[in-house]
Amino acid sequence: MKKRAIIVVIDSMGIGAMPDCEEFGDIKECNTLKNVCEFNGGLNLPNLEKMGLGNIQDFKGVKKTESPIGEYGTLKEKSKGKDTTTGHWEIAGLVSEKPFATFPNGFPKELIDKFVEETNCGGVLANIPASGTAIIEKLNDEHHKTKYPIVYTSADSVFQIALDTDMIPLETLYKWCEIARKILDDGNYNVARVIARPYKVIDGKPTRISKDRRDYSMAPPKPTVLDKVKNTGAKVIGIGKIEDIFSKAGITHAIHTGSNKEGLELTIKAINGTLDLEKIKYPDVKISDEEREIIFTNLVDTDMLFGHRNNAKGYGEAIEEIDRYLSDILPLIGKDDLLVITADHGCDPTVPGTDHTREQVPVLYYSPSIEPKDLGVEIGFDSIANRISDWLF
Repeated sequence: MKKRAIIVVIDSMGIGAMPDCEEFGDIKECNTLKNVCEFNGGLNLPNLEKMGLGNIQDFKGVKKTESPIGEYGTLKEKSKGKDTTTGHWEIAGLVSEKPFATFPNGFPKELIDKFVEETNCGGVLANIPASGTAIIEKLNDEHHKTKYPIVYTSADSVFQIALDTDMIPLETLYKWCEIARKILDDGNYNVARVIARPYKVIDGKPTRISKDRRDYSMAPPKPTVLDKVKNTGAKVIGIGKIEDIFSKAGITHAIHTGSNKEGLELTIKAINGTLDLEKIKYPDVKISDEEREIIFTNLVDTDMLFGHRNNAKGYGEAIEEIDRYLSDILPLIGKDDLLVITADHGCDPTVPGTDHTREQVPVLYYSPSIEPKDLGVEIGFDSIANRISDWLF
């Protein structure tokens, strides 16, 4: 019988500040889920509740249950970071001892000069830390006038390139991102991600096109549990930005998503066997092991649309939407399946700032064949990788 692990990462749904949060510029009051629940007067999360989420902490609206259906606990991060790449890598078993580089004053001149020279883009706009939605609104007119890309960063280790794809083709944006990734790698700048941020002017307002976003991550320096499974000839299906986060390492099949709704529906198809895998398989991959499989989904709306935009109401609605889809997902989980629900960092929309927050995360495990229990507090998101490896091997 096929053994499967289904990992669902609710991007940025942290559950409380890490002890060293102040070293990362965060306050001890950070607690993304708790504060979102409070802001909304409680959330309606019946499926996460029965999995044991309310037994981990007091989350308004999420009751404790005497009879949880799964295992539940809190994970503290070992890696030095609070970003998507660091969090996902650790979930897959790779701990980052050294934090990725950040650029609070913008990127150095020699880096920008090399980027302009190799892309032949003529110049760049911004080169500062900024909110993506704010910077494209502010510089859209100048972008149209000069045709220069908008290059910006944040408190995270990201080199972001935004442009209007009605003026400069999407393929050009992707090519420029690939060039930036190579320059950063060749120069040992230690930048986690280059992010393509395409937008269009819709009804007079610059609007980001989420489905065409792409992340160009640094390649993982060591193998992960994904590689371990792929190397047996088994399937590792990445849904959302998973293939970008791992720079395709350890992945056999991948499909991008434009929303959580799409990601959840694709996850259901992957679980019930109706996803067209041949269409999304990497060309050079040969599948010989049908006894194991990983389905790995990132649900980014909580972070991208709501956390970074300080929209606690939208954040709460997004979690409730995920919970509603769990009504369809949970019955599909068989005794040889292990469902893992977790997060990669925090992005508390109720505290000052628009950046990620250094937080611990929840972990929920469900399978009809495991005994429910309280896992307490575990050190390391990589405990998930260990659990998956034990489950599949």
